[in-house]
Amino acid sequence: MNRTYSPKLAEIEHQWYVLDATGVPLGRLSSLVARLLMGKHKPTWAPHIDTGDFVIVVNAEKSVLTGRKEEQKVYYHHSGYPGGMKSETAADRRRRRPAKLVEEAVWGMLPKTRLGRKQLKKLKVYAGADHPHQAQQPVAFDAVQAL
Repeated sequence: MNRTYSPKLAEIEHQWYVLDATGVPLGRLSSLVARLLMGKHKPTWAPHIDTGDFVIVVNAEKSVLTGRKEEQKVYYHHSGYPGGMKSETAADRRRRRPAKLVEEAVWGMLPKTRLGRKQLKKLKVYAGADHPHQAQQPVAFDAVQAL
């Protein structure tokens, strides 16, 4: 009788990857990042354990939205007070906080559980080309070729 393999926490190795978002469509980039964060690219993936890797996204401000989404896509949030609904277009969000654009797109593709929140903490997004994670020796991951 074959038994189902379940990875042990001690066996899991977390890699660090750097993705350059320049010219990559936001949705395709986020689905790839979510896949890496969850660990679905590994043969040891399990839905109840965090087997995923750390992902650093650089040049978030240079990711692209196809069609007219830059002007038409609207992000909403509420302050919690009556009449506190606020909205901004994708172009405004990119101008104000380009990293938040990528983070929210990735969060939409992760599970909305304690495990999903833990996986989201392994995502590091930077608007420019520099990041402070050189000590972790991240491996360059070609997002264009992977898509």
